[in-house]
Amino acid sequence: MKERSSSPVTFRKANVDGVNVFYREAGPENAQTILLLHGFPTAGHMFRDLIPQLSHQFRLVAPDLPGFGQSDMPARSAFNYTFENLAKVIDRFTELLGLDRFAIYVFDYGAPVGFRLASRHPDRVTAIISQNGNAYEEGLSDGWNPIRTYWQEPSQVNREALRKFLAPETTLWQYTHGVADVTSVSPDGYSLDNFYLARHGADEIQLDLFGDYKTNVALYPTFQSYFRTRKPPFLAAWGKNDPFFLPAGAEAFKREIPGAIVRFFETGHFALETHAAEIAAAIRDFLPRT
Repeated sequence: MKERSSSPVTFRKANVDGVNVFYREAGPENAQTILLLHGFPTAGHMFRDLIPQLSHQFRLVAPDLPGFGQSDMPARSAFNYTFENLAKVIDRFTELLGLDRFAIYVFDYGAPVGFRLASRHPDRVTAIISQNGNAYEEGLSDGWNPIRTYWQEPSQVNREALRKFLAPETTLWQYTHGVADVTSVSPDGYSLDNFYLARHGADEIQLDLFGDYKTNVALYPTFQSYFRTRKPPFLAAWGKNDPFFLPAGAEAFKREIPGAIVRFFETGHFALETHAAEIAAAIRDFLPRT
Protein backbone atom coordinates (compact mmCIF):
# COMPACT_ATOMS: atom_id res chain seq x y z
CA MET A 1 0.00 0.00 0.00
CA LYS A 2 1.37 3.39 -1.01
CA GLU A 3 2.10 5.64 1.95
CA ARG A 4 0.29 8.96 1.84
CA SER A 5 2.53 12.00 1.97
CA SER A 6 1.96 14.93 4.26
CA SER A 7 0.76 18.28 2.99
CA PRO A 8 3.12 21.28 2.86
CA VAL A 9 2.93 23.65 5.82
CA THR A 10 2.29 27.35 5.18
CA PHE A 11 3.04 30.21 7.58
CA ARG A 12 0.85 33.31 7.66
CA LYS A 13 -0.45 36.11 9.85
CA ALA A 14 -4.04 37.26 10.29
CA ASN A 15 -4.85 40.75 11.54
CA VAL A 16 -7.34 40.22 14.35
CA ASP A 17 -8.65 43.66 15.31
CA GLY A 18 -5.15 45.09 15.24
CA VAL A 19 -3.31 42.08 16.69
CA ASN A 20 -1.35 40.07 14.14
CA VAL A 21 -1.85 36.39 14.90
CA PHE A 22 0.76 34.12 13.37
CA TYR A 23 -0.42 30.67 12.36
CA ARG A 24 0.81 27.58 10.58
CA GLU A 25 -1.55 25.61 8.40
CA ALA A 26 -1.48 22.38 6.43
CA GLY A 27 -3.87 19.93 4.82
CA PRO A 28 -6.72 20.08 2.30
CA GLU A 29 -8.87 23.19 2.73
CA ASN A 30 -12.07 21.16 2.40
CA ALA A 31 -11.02 18.49 4.93
CA GLN A 32 -12.19 18.22 8.52
CA THR A 33 -10.43 21.00 10.44
CA ILE A 34 -8.53 20.72 13.71
CA LEU A 35 -7.69 23.95 15.55
CA LEU A 36 -4.49 23.35 17.52
CA LEU A 37 -4.13 25.48 20.66
CA HIS A 38 -0.76 25.51 22.41
CA GLY A 39 0.15 26.10 26.04
CA PHE A 40 2.79 27.73 28.24
CA PRO A 41 5.50 28.71 27.48
CA THR A 42 5.45 27.46 23.94
CA ALA A 43 3.72 28.34 20.66
CA GLY A 44 2.35 26.64 17.57
CA HIS A 45 5.78 25.16 16.89
CA MET A 46 4.96 22.52 19.52
CA PHE A 47 2.83 20.87 16.80
CA ARG A 48 5.70 20.64 14.29
CA ASP A 49 5.89 16.83 14.58
CA LEU A 50 2.14 16.23 14.80
CA ILE A 51 1.06 18.23 11.75
CA PRO A 52 2.89 16.07 9.15
CA GLN A 53 1.31 12.97 10.69
CA LEU A 54 -2.22 14.26 10.09
CA SER A 55 -2.11 16.74 7.20
CA HIS A 56 -2.90 14.19 4.50
CA GLN A 57 -6.30 13.65 6.14
CA PHE A 58 -7.16 16.84 8.07
CA ARG A 59 -6.82 20.58 7.76
CA LEU A 60 -4.60 21.71 10.66
CA VAL A 61 -4.55 25.32 11.85
CA ALA A 62 -2.16 26.22 14.69
CA PRO A 63 -2.18 29.87 15.82
CA ASP A 64 0.25 31.42 18.29
CA LEU A 65 -1.64 33.13 21.11
CA PRO A 66 -1.08 36.88 21.51
CA GLY A 67 2.15 37.42 23.44
CA PHE A 68 3.49 34.01 22.37
CA GLY A 69 5.64 32.82 19.51
CA GLN A 70 5.48 34.87 16.32
CA SER A 71 2.18 36.58 17.10
CA ASP A 72 2.18 40.20 18.19
CA MET A 73 3.10 40.90 21.80
CA PRO A 74 1.22 44.15 22.47
CA ALA A 75 2.30 46.24 25.43
CA ARG A 76 0.40 45.50 28.63
CA SER A 77 -0.90 49.07 28.52
CA ALA A 78 -2.57 48.31 25.17
CA PHE A 79 -3.72 44.72 25.73
CA ASN A 80 -4.97 43.15 28.95
CA TYR A 81 -3.38 39.71 29.16
CA THR A 82 -6.22 37.58 30.46
CA PHE A 83 -7.44 34.21 29.27
CA GLU A 84 -10.75 35.84 28.41
CA ASN A 85 -9.00 38.20 26.01
CA LEU A 86 -6.88 35.41 24.53
CA ALA A 87 -10.09 33.48 23.86
CA LYS A 88 -11.73 36.51 22.27
CA VAL A 89 -8.81 36.92 19.87
CA ILE A 90 -8.83 33.25 18.89
CA ASP A 91 -12.62 33.28 18.54
CA ARG A 92 -12.37 36.19 16.11
CA PHE A 93 -9.42 34.49 14.39
CA THR A 94 -11.57 31.45 13.58
CA GLU A 95 -14.22 33.73 12.10
CA LEU A 96 -11.70 35.56 9.92
CA LEU A 97 -10.41 32.24 8.58
CA GLY A 98 -13.94 31.02 7.93
CA LEU A 99 -13.67 28.10 10.36
CA ASP A 100 -17.37 27.40 10.83
CA ARG A 101 -16.97 23.89 12.25
CA PHE A 102 -13.82 22.39 13.64
CA ALA A 103 -12.38 20.01 16.20
CA ILE A 104 -10.03 21.44 18.80
CA TYR A 105 -6.76 20.03 20.12
CA VAL A 106 -6.04 21.76 23.42
CA PHE A 107 -2.92 21.63 25.55
CA ASP A 108 -2.20 23.40 28.85
CA TYR A 109 -3.16 27.10 28.36
CA GLY A 110 -4.92 26.13 25.14
CA ALA A 111 -7.51 24.22 27.17
CA PRO A 112 -9.19 27.18 28.94
CA VAL A 113 -9.05 29.08 25.64
CA GLY A 114 -10.56 26.21 23.68
CA PHE A 115 -13.12 25.30 26.32
CA ARG A 116 -14.33 28.90 26.34
CA LEU A 117 -14.85 28.69 22.57
CA ALA A 118 -16.61 25.33 22.80
CA SER A 119 -18.95 26.29 25.63
CA ARG A 120 -19.93 29.51 23.87
CA HIS A 121 -20.22 28.04 20.36
CA PRO A 122 -21.14 24.38 20.93
CA ASP A 123 -22.42 23.98 17.38
CA ARG A 124 -19.05 24.97 15.92
CA VAL A 125 -16.86 22.51 17.83
CA THR A 126 -17.23 19.00 16.44
CA ALA A 127 -14.87 17.17 18.81
CA ILE A 128 -12.26 17.80 21.49
CA ILE A 129 -8.80 16.32 21.90
CA SER A 130 -7.33 17.33 25.25
CA GLN A 131 -3.63 16.63 25.66
CA ASN A 132 -2.87 17.52 29.26
CA GLY A 133 -5.54 20.22 29.08
CA ASN A 134 -7.30 20.36 32.42
CA ALA A 135 -10.84 21.28 33.54
CA TYR A 136 -11.06 19.72 37.02
CA GLU A 137 -9.68 20.71 40.41
CA GLU A 138 -8.37 17.20 41.01
CA GLY A 139 -6.23 17.55 37.91
CA LEU A 140 -4.14 20.32 39.48
CA SER A 141 -1.02 19.06 41.25
CA ASP A 142 0.79 20.60 44.19
CA GLY A 143 3.07 22.20 41.59
CA TRP A 144 0.40 24.88 41.36
CA ASN A 145 0.73 25.87 45.03
CA PRO A 146 3.02 28.91 44.48
CA ILE A 147 0.62 30.18 41.82
CA ARG A 148 -2.38 29.50 44.08
CA THR A 149 -0.65 31.60 46.74
CA TYR A 150 -0.47 34.48 44.28
CA TRP A 151 -4.19 34.07 43.49
CA GLN A 152 -5.03 34.29 47.17
CA GLU A 153 -2.72 37.23 47.87
CA PRO A 154 -1.60 39.03 44.69
CA SER A 155 1.26 40.84 46.40
CA GLN A 156 4.47 41.85 44.65
CA VAL A 157 6.39 39.39 46.82
CA ASN A 158 4.18 36.49 45.70
CA ARG A 159 4.38 37.67 42.09
CA GLU A 160 8.18 37.78 42.20
CA ALA A 161 8.26 34.25 43.62
CA LEU A 162 6.77 33.00 40.34
CA ARG A 163 9.72 34.14 38.24
CA LYS A 164 11.35 30.77 38.82
CA PHE A 165 8.73 29.32 36.44
CA LEU A 166 10.21 31.55 33.71
CA ALA A 167 13.82 30.43 34.17
CA PRO A 168 15.50 28.53 31.29
CA GLU A 169 16.24 25.57 33.55
CA THR A 170 12.54 25.34 34.49
CA THR A 171 11.56 25.18 30.82
CA LEU A 172 14.05 22.36 30.29
CA TRP A 173 12.68 20.57 33.36
CA GLN A 174 9.12 20.86 32.03
CA TYR A 175 10.22 19.18 28.80
CA THR A 176 12.19 16.37 30.39
CA HIS A 177 10.41 15.56 33.67
CA GLY A 178 8.71 12.17 33.46
CA VAL A 179 10.35 11.25 30.14
CA ALA A 180 11.87 7.78 30.08
CA ASP A 181 14.76 8.75 27.80
CA VAL A 182 15.67 12.44 27.89
CA THR A 183 17.84 12.01 24.80
CA SER A 184 14.59 11.60 22.85
CA VAL A 185 13.64 15.23 23.61
CA SER A 186 14.88 17.59 20.93
CA PRO A 187 16.44 20.83 22.23
CA ASP A 188 14.64 22.75 19.48
CA GLY A 189 11.39 23.14 21.41
CA TYR A 190 12.64 24.29 24.78
CA SER A 191 15.39 26.46 23.25
CA LEU A 192 12.84 28.36 21.17
CA ASP A 193 10.52 28.69 24.16
CA ASN A 194 13.35 30.18 26.20
CA PHE A 195 14.13 32.60 23.37
CA TYR A 196 10.54 33.85 23.43
CA LEU A 197 10.51 34.07 27.24
CA ALA A 198 13.66 36.19 27.19
CA ARG A 199 12.10 38.96 25.08
CA HIS A 200 11.70 42.31 26.74
CA GLY A 201 8.37 42.46 28.58
CA ALA A 202 7.52 38.79 28.13
CA ASP A 203 8.13 38.05 31.81
CA GLU A 204 5.49 40.49 33.05
CA ILE A 205 2.98 39.19 30.51
CA GLN A 206 3.50 35.63 31.72
CA LEU A 207 3.21 36.70 35.36
CA ASP A 208 -0.10 38.40 34.49
CA LEU A 209 -1.36 35.15 33.00
CA PHE A 210 -0.24 33.13 36.04
CA GLY A 211 -2.38 35.44 38.13
CA ASP A 212 -5.34 35.28 35.78
CA TYR A 213 -5.33 31.46 35.62
CA LYS A 214 -7.64 31.54 38.64
CA THR A 215 -10.42 32.66 36.26
CA ASN A 216 -10.04 29.35 34.44
CA VAL A 217 -10.49 27.38 37.66
CA ALA A 218 -13.57 29.50 38.43
CA LEU A 219 -14.98 28.46 35.04
CA TYR A 220 -14.44 24.72 35.60
CA PRO A 221 -18.13 24.25 36.58
CA THR A 222 -19.17 26.06 33.39
CA PHE A 223 -16.91 23.88 31.27
CA GLN A 224 -18.17 20.76 33.04
CA SER A 225 -21.78 21.81 32.44
CA TYR A 226 -20.99 22.13 28.73
CA PHE A 227 -19.40 18.67 28.71
CA ARG A 228 -22.38 17.20 30.55
CA THR A 229 -25.12 18.78 28.41
CA ARG A 230 -23.48 18.64 24.97
CA LYS A 231 -21.31 15.51 25.39
CA PRO A 232 -18.90 16.35 22.56
CA PRO A 233 -16.82 13.47 21.19
CA PHE A 234 -13.83 13.58 23.49
CA LEU A 235 -10.32 12.13 23.52
CA ALA A 236 -7.99 12.76 26.46
CA ALA A 237 -4.43 11.97 25.35
CA TRP A 238 -2.34 12.43 28.48
CA GLY A 239 1.32 12.34 29.36
CA LYS A 240 0.75 10.50 32.63
CA ASN A 241 3.92 11.81 34.32
CA ASP A 242 2.92 15.46 33.95
CA PRO A 243 4.05 17.35 37.09
CA PHE A 244 1.28 19.95 36.73
CA PHE A 245 -1.82 18.18 35.36
CA LEU A 246 -2.46 14.84 37.02
CA PRO A 247 -3.99 11.71 35.45
CA ALA A 248 -7.03 12.22 37.69
CA GLY A 249 -7.84 15.27 35.58
CA ALA A 250 -7.97 13.11 32.46
CA GLU A 251 -10.16 10.45 34.07
CA ALA A 252 -12.54 13.12 35.38
CA PHE A 253 -13.80 13.95 31.88
CA LYS A 254 -15.64 10.61 31.91
CA ARG A 255 -17.89 11.87 34.71
CA GLU A 256 -19.54 14.33 32.32
CA ILE A 257 -18.88 12.39 29.10
CA PRO A 258 -19.16 8.64 29.80
CA GLY A 259 -18.11 7.89 26.24
CA ALA A 260 -14.89 9.89 26.50
CA ILE A 261 -11.75 8.02 25.49
CA VAL A 262 -8.81 8.37 27.87
CA ARG A 263 -5.35 7.35 26.72
CA PHE A 264 -2.23 7.62 28.86
CA PHE A 265 1.27 7.78 27.43
CA GLU A 266 4.48 7.06 29.30
CA THR A 267 5.83 10.58 29.12
CA GLY A 268 5.56 14.01 30.71
CA HIS A 269 3.89 17.37 30.13
CA PHE A 270 5.06 17.94 26.55
CA ALA A 271 3.85 14.58 25.29
CA LEU A 272 4.20 15.48 21.61
CA GLU A 273 7.96 15.78 22.02
CA THR A 274 8.22 12.02 22.52
CA HIS A 275 4.88 10.55 21.39
CA ALA A 276 3.70 12.53 18.36
CA ALA A 277 3.26 9.40 16.24
CA GLU A 278 1.27 7.57 18.93
CA ILE A 279 -0.97 10.57 19.62
CA ALA A 280 -1.52 11.08 15.89
CA ALA A 281 -2.60 7.45 15.57
CA ALA A 282 -5.04 7.91 18.46
CA ILE A 283 -6.48 11.00 16.75
CA ARG A 284 -6.89 9.21 13.41
CA ASP A 285 -8.70 6.39 15.18
CA PHE A 286 -10.88 8.83 17.16
CA LEU A 287 -11.94 11.50 14.70
CA PRO A 288 -13.55 9.34 11.99
CA ARG A 289 -16.03 8.24 14.67
CA THR A 290 -17.22 11.86 14.99
